[in-house]
Amino acid sequence: MPLSELPLWFALPAALLLILSGLLTLIGCLGLLRLQDFYARIHAPTLGTTLGAGGVLLASMLVSSGLSGRWVIHEVVIGLFLVMTAPVTTLLLMRAARFRERAHLVRPPERQETKRSAEEDTP
Repeated sequence: MPLSELPLWFALPAALLLILSGLLTLIGCLGLLRLQDFYARIHAPTLGTTLGAGGVLLASMLVSSGLSGRWVIHEVVIGLFLVMTAPVTTLLLMRAARFRERAHLVRPPERQETKRSAEEDTP
């Protein structure tokens, strides 16, 4: 079945899902630009792109099901992969940022003493 013969009750929800997904992704990108702190910045794109990708996957399921005449659900595997990996990636980025921030703020006394002794030795 060509795309032009797609029933309207498949095409309209798919189009609305694509528009909504684009808006969610745009909101996530604007949040990345507007928010000041790294920890606040990481939430907006993660949520926006995950929800945006979910909407695109649902629209793809609708269109594929409408064209093939049977329910197509292989996009569910892609959605599960996104749902499982996006939070883990975000968590790892936030932990790395927190570790780096702590390492930058609190330096071990040994490093500071070796710096002082090296500076004292130079005339």
